[in-house]
Amino acid sequence: MKDFRLYDISDFVIDEDFIRWVHEQREEDNQFWNTWLQQHPDKHLVIAAARRIVESIQFEQSNIDEQAVEQEVSRLLHTISSQKQELQAAPRKGLVISYKWWYAAAVLLLCTTGAWYFFVRNNSAKPFAYNSMVAAKHLIEHTNTSNKPLELTLPDGSRLTLAAKSRVSYAHTFGLSDTAKAGVTRDVYLLGEAFFEVTKDPHRPFRVFANEIVTKVLGTSFTVRSFEKDTTIQVIVRTGKVSVYAQAEATASAKMSEIILTPNQQLVYERTGQKFQKVLSSNPAMIAPPTIERSMVYDEAPLDKVFSDLSSAFGINIVFDSELLKKCTVTADLTNEPFYRKLDLICGAIDAEYELIDGQVVIESAGCK
Repeated sequence: MKDFRLYDISDFVIDEDFIRWVHEQREEDNQFWNTWLQQHPDKHLVIAAARRIVESIQFEQSNIDEQAVEQEVSRLLHTISSQKQELQAAPRKGLVISYKWWYAAAVLLLCTTGAWYFFVRNNSAKPFAYNSMVAAKHLIEHTNTSNKPLELTLPDGSRLTLAAKSRVSYAHTFGLSDTAKAGVTRDVYLLGEAFFEVTKDPHRPFRVFANEIVTKVLGTSFTVRSFEKDTTIQVIVRTGKVSVYAQAEATASAKMSEIILTPNQQLVYERTGQKFQKVLSSNPAMIAPPTIERSMVYDEAPLDKVFSDLSSAFGINIVFDSELLKKCTVTADLTNEPFYRKLDLICGAIDAEYELIDGQVVIESAGCK
């Protein structure tokens, strides 16, 4: 953890958190730094000086190659080092003041270079960022600037609900039935969050490109959440089945690994660590007709029957040892209860426990007498 108490002006000027606070003025950053200054009033002058330096540095977003940036930084550092050696080799008389001015200039140069490097590196176009994916493609774009969900119907009949402050784009040929003009896939580019209800088309998979990941389906309903500044990307399946994979893998020569999601499963992609995790939704929804739940009243019913009904109603796989639990029976009224409450009642009746592993329910029990 950073100890800002030990920072001087040059440290603050090249610190990423400090630069973000000065230029972006996020609410959480304002709260942190205002609180920190109240606790360390002796740092007000240092912070003020550092702010003035950072505020004076304005950069336009560009696609400068990161390697070129690093080379320029190395060149500047080498120049400073060479000048320092020349000054140290020269007679000391009459150079004390000049050396102090050189040192101050060197610190300012390092601060400026560090801040410049930070902004160029972070603002340069990332290969899987929304703006990079839609650039020069001449797409149709919809942007939801309101605070309410925006309902849209795509040319192929698919529907989507675009969340606030979200954007979606697709080609002008999207949904064309003429295969000579239409693409082999129906591709949508998303920044933000949207719920999709996809029209089935076995010949043209529906793909959602959301930053680093791609979600591919033939016909189903699901939600994708992928805002630019989020640390995770989420895909939540309501009905049907989807496959999710990383864009980087799709362009590599190695065999692509896909994560398959079924109803009420959720995929969480950690962007920093580039890791996938499959979990169950926090509040699974029924995918079966309401009549199924009305029949969930049991009197000494075999356990495999109860679990089969529950699995069918929610589309969630329930793993248990049928041989070990073949003598177990359940007497319970499970109607109008949420999924996890139903599980609690069943496990309570047979003295068992459950775990959520890889998007499934795993039952642990010593058996029934």
